[in-house]
Amino acid sequence: MTVSTTALWGVIAVLSLGTFLLRFSFLALIGKRQLPDRVLRVLRYTPVAVIPGLMAPQIFLPSLGDTAPDPVKLAAAAATLLVGLWSRNVIAAMASGIAVLALMTWITV
Repeated sequence: MTVSTTALWGVIAVLSLGTFLLRFSFLALIGKRQLPDRVLRVLRYTPVAVIPGLMAPQIFLPSLGDTAPDPVKLAAAAATLLVGLWSRNVIAAMASGIAVLALMTWITV
């Protein structure tokens, strides 16, 4: 199926406008009001929920043509989790995961 350039840019423009209106409406309606403490407490955990939610499919789902998850990615995720639990430092956890991923990729290739 071929999509014309005009149709493609039209879809991009409509989606951009929709995204802007959703975000702006939230900021315009609540921007100057003080949020309740309970809402602020819940919003603090948003990154903790979003980052694993974005990474889980990349780590646990098999790549195209594979039947099992990649052991290199699993090892990097395990290292990240262990260092994060041990050190309580996000930067150290991410750095350890990157290091394990790079090292194991270099070893296995």
